Amino acid sequence: MVTARNRLRDGARAGKTREQTTNSLLVLAPTQTEKMPVIADKRLELMFVCAHPAIDAAARTPLMLQTVLGLTAERIASSFLVSPDTMGRRLSRAKARIKHTGIAFEVPDEDEIGERTGDVLEAIYAAYGHGWDSTGSDDQTRKGLTEEAIWLARVLVELRPDAEALGLLALMLFCESRSAARRVEGRYVPLAEQDTALWNLSMAREAEDKLRTAGGLEQPGRFQLEAAIQSVLVQSRLTGADLRLPAWTLHGLLAQKAPTIGNLVGLAAATAEVHGPEAGLHELAQLPEAMTGDYQPFWALKAQLLQQLATDQHATATAFWRAIGLTEDGAVRAYLIGKSTQAG
Repeated sequence: MVTARNRLRDGARAGKTREQTTNSLLVLAPTQTEKMPVIADKRLELMFVCAHPAIDAAARTPLMLQTVLGLTAERIASSFLVSPDTMGRRLSRAKARIKHTGIAFEVPDEDEIGERTGDVLEAIYAAYGHGWDSTGSDDQTRKGLTEEAIWLARVLVELRPDAEALGLLALMLFCESRSAARRVEGRYVPLAEQDTALWNLSMAREAEDKLRTAGGLEQPGRFQLEAAIQSVLVQSRLTGADLRLPAWTLHGLLAQKAPTIGNLVGLAAATAEVHGPEAGLHELAQLPEAMTGDYQPFWALKAQLLQQLATDQHATATAFWRAIGLTEDGAVRAYLIGKSTQAG
């Protein structure tokens, strides 16, 4: 009965999302031609529509997340590290341009699919991230996003099995394979402390297979690098091998390929693992304050590295409380509070 209720609820939510999509994309009037590919999922089809080149590049992925996947401007803003007002204006401008310029929306043909795939991959990944962040919460809408994102990635791989699509699918499968171990009786458990018996090893093996297939195409990209990092982390835990140096090397390549704040903080963490906390803090110090001020992972990492050094209790406490104050997840907040009270 519980399973049936869940399926009915998910079906109703999916129906509501489809209805909202129809209302939001009234300009959509695809004309089927022989060159147009058959896309097996209507949401994925509409995501390709939202990646129309006439739409501002910065608005394409947010537009997909709001119009097709039903995320609010506030949630989308958190993914792009901008204020909700800024994201709201960006989305409003994109919709106004669609309305006033009469952009012709149609499903792209085979020649155009490749040009739009990158934006679609970004939206799928952002959707997965929202669902991943909800692990342990009661927000059923956000919880369902992980399954939906993986499903959309599978459909996309069937449609166009390029290296980055395979890499993104591998990345999400690696992460999802550990989801059951991230919470134990409501308590947050970091990767290094997780019980690997709770991992879904068949899913991890599938992720490894997808990553290997992507590598064979010899078209390296961001999502493949992120998946490779996850692969190294999984292998390290399962085998006990010291793979910190390969992980650090991959983080360095990723930071060069996509120097986002998240990847740069990840590189700092990997640097600390290989060269010690001082080196990690040095990497963090190179990041501009405008990027790090409200970025929770920056403060969480800084606090833990300062705690390892045990030289400045005030700075350590300040960093911990900045991280705690920026944490929305109650279980993660409790974990950080517990870490902050440990003797330095």
